Order: sequence, then C-alpha cells, then structure tokens
Amino acid sequence: MTNSIADPLELIAAYVGHARWFGGKGRPFTLAGRRRLGEISPAEGGEGPHTAIDLVTVEYTDSVGGTEHYQLPLAFYDETQDHLGHALLGMWEDEDFGPSHVYDAVHDRYAMAHWLNCFAEPCVKGNVRFHRLPGHELDLEAHSTLFSGEQSNSSVRFGEDSLLKVFRKITPGINPDIAVHEVLTRAGSDHVAELYGWLEVEDDSTSEGGVLQLAMLQQFLRTASDGWDLALTSVRNLFAEADLHADEVGGDFAGESSRLGVALAETHATLQEHFPTQQWSTEQVTSLVDGMHRRLDAALDVVPELAEHADRLRATFDHVRRIRDLTVQQIHADLHLGQTLRTVRGWKIVDFEGEPAKPLSDRLLPDSRWRDVAGMLRSFDYAPRVVERTVKESEYVGAEQRKFRAAEWAERNRDAFLSAYAGGELTVDQETLLSAYVADKAVYEVVYEARNRPSWVAIPLDAIRRIEKS
Repeated sequence: MTNSIADPLELIAAYVGHARWFGGKGRPFTLAGRRRLGEISPAEGGEGPHTAIDLVTVEYTDSVGGTEHYQLPLAFYDETQDHLGHALLGMWEDEDFGPSHVYDAVHDRYAMAHWLNCFAEPCVKGNVRFHRLPGHELDLEAHSTLFSGEQSNSSVRFGEDSLLKVFRKITPGINPDIAVHEVLTRAGSDHVAELYGWLEVEDDSTSEGGVLQLAMLQQFLRTASDGWDLALTSVRNLFAEADLHADEVGGDFAGESSRLGVALAETHATLQEHFPTQQWSTEQVTSLVDGMHRRLDAALDVVPELAEHADRLRATFDHVRRIRDLTVQQIHADLHLGQTLRTVRGWKIVDFEGEPAKPLSDRLLPDSRWRDVAGMLRSFDYAPRVVERTVKESEYVGAEQRKFRAAEWAERNRDAFLSAYAGGELTVDQETLLSAYVADKAVYEVVYEARNRPSWVAIPLDAIRRIEKS
C-alpha cells in the first residue's frame, strides 16, 4: 500500500459530516470515540473484504451540546477499489486488519453478501447477534443494491427477495420498527412487509447502556408503489380534466383511500390485541393537552402568523380535557401517505419507527389511534395542495379551478378513508380527539415548512384557517 496512512477518527469525522444520514449537519462536532462492535466473516470459500461494524460517538461542540451514536458498517480492502471510490472513508492502519482502504460497506455487494449470510449461519466475531424469524427461506445468492435518497437510514435490496434497513443513528433500547414488525409478522398481518430478522448487540459501554438494535431484514415488496406518489398522480389526473368532478375521472383515488382505511383499522386491531393497552387518567389526558399547548407556544416563536389562530387552536385542544375514557395503545405515530405502499396484494404500512424527533423511549409509549388517523387526514389534505402549487399555470385549468378541485379531492378522499376506518359515525369524544390531533399536526407542519420549505408554509396555514372556520 503506497498511499499515506491517516488518522481514522479524522477520516471518519469528514465522512460522517457529509453523509446524507447524519442528523447534525451544520453543527460543529468532534468524534468522542469509536468502538468495534463486531467483525463479520465471509461465508466458507467466499470472496470479498474483511467486514466490521463500528460505532462512533459524535459530541456536539455548540451551545446546545449533546452526543449521538452512529453505526458505520465498514469494508476493509488491501487495494483500492475504483468502483467504490464514492464510498471511500480513507486509508488507515486498522487494529484488526492492518493497513487498509476502508469503505462504507453498504455500497459493497461482497460485504453485504457477508451480512446476508449471517442470517443463515453464525459468522460474527464479537457481541453482534443476527436473529432470524422462522418461515421464509432467504435467497442467499441475491446481489445487493443500495437505495439512494434515504435521509436517516440506509436500505439495501437483495434481488427481489429481501430488504435490509441499516439504522445509522443508534439509540440504546428496543427499536419500535423491529418490535412492531415482529409482532405483526408473527400475527400474520397482511398489511406490513414480513420481518425476516434483525441484528443487535448487548452493550453496556455507552452511558445509557442496554441493547443496540442495528438493522432489520424484511420482505421486499416487488410490486409496491408509493402511496404519496399515487395520490399526486390522481390529483394531476383530476386537474387535467376541466369538466369532470373527482368521482368521475379515471384516476379517482377514493376507492384506494377506503381500502387504506380498512388496512389501518385492521392493523390497529392487531396491535391492540398483541401490545398492552392503557386507560389514561384525567392527569394523563391533561398532560396530552398541555403538550399540544407547548408545541403551539414554540411554533408561535417560529411562525408569528399563527398568532391570529392561537385562541381557536387552544380551544380545540382544551375540548379534549372533557374526555374521561381514553384508551391508548401501540400505534404507528408518524403515519402519512409516504409511509404506505400499494401492492398487488393490497396496502402495506411501513416504517414504524415513530416520530424521528422524539427520544426512542417516548416512541414506544402508547398513544391514541386517532393520532395515526389525523396524520392520514392531513396527508390527504396536503397532496392536492402540493400539486396545486407545483404545476405550471398553463399546464392545467386556472388557479381558482385548481383551488376548487384541490378542496374537492381532499374532502372526497378524507371522507372515504375515515368512513372505512371508523365503520360508522364517530362518537363525540372521537371527533373531539381527532380534531385536536389534526390541529396539532398542522401546527407541527407549519414549523417544519417554515424551517425547510418556506414557500409551502401556506399549505398548513390554510388548513388551520379552515379548522378555525369549521
């Protein structure tokens, strides 16, 4: 190896700082530590690199401070791999493998083949454990393909058989995405991709201690189409038909919305059967409402335009205080059309990790199923408004007609979904709770858009104005 050898912590810090999945972009940090969780051996007679899993601790040096842990699957080669140049961390003297060219292993099909084989037979040196659920026979010959565009995790497809989701930011404790998928898979749910296995390590080295869940392997949904993309296509079809209503166009989505409502209702029923439920006390209901008020207070600092709606929003939240019988359970907790997939066998719900901004321990707490319903209703409201704002003026009908058609599409699909989900009229308490969750979600959206897509902040603001008039 003729290239110079560098400090691995410096190389890793540079790579992590520019990675799509790094949650601290723009914040100053140092790497406070790096530990090897395990080495993964190739299958008998297999080719490819040495492979290991490292955990690095990021320590932020700004006024906010704090630490985070990130997983780095690494591939170590004796020579440069030109086809992996985009995934190169650098060259260093590794304590286990000596002088090495080191790459992000999720980009390397040989390294990922090692990972896949570990689900079939033990192959790890260290404390990492690969768990496998019975039933499905894995295609161990399938080549891997890394999905592009993901923000917080890395997903690797193995042919048309399985999908490996590698969690990048690691928090000690049980990951709800694994826990929920395991329960739903064992229960035979038709509305999720089956879980085939996961890997984890028992670790007491971090200050938090406990299990670190690193990745999950699940069914690859070969025929899947993204629910959000399907909804946008339906809206565009409606906008393109100047003389037809939402129920008359070929791309009418209401039937799919109804089927999605049934899928969510059945998923909630299975979760209620297999996870503990609680009856919230008056104090817990009060805490729920107080949390909504706190989020509104914080939002007012970010988006002052909310002030004119604050009284009405607070009244909507406060109506929940009258509820005396509130059952809570395991839910999705971050549900929208982008978390759904339409397959030839019906709708699938994905990504049960919960709200990413919340601590992992909070994401495992029970909540009302109406939070999930509210997330879907807001998503049905968002889709037509996004199309309304992103199409060219000359491409479809005029602005006023688009506005009318957006409202028509949203109402039709919200009604179809809610009617199918509830299976009848909502009780007063259900309507009260749902209205509060919808308002709370819209407040969250206002802040998100103000920080990330300011030109879209009018979408949730307009929704809040409609809430005020209802």
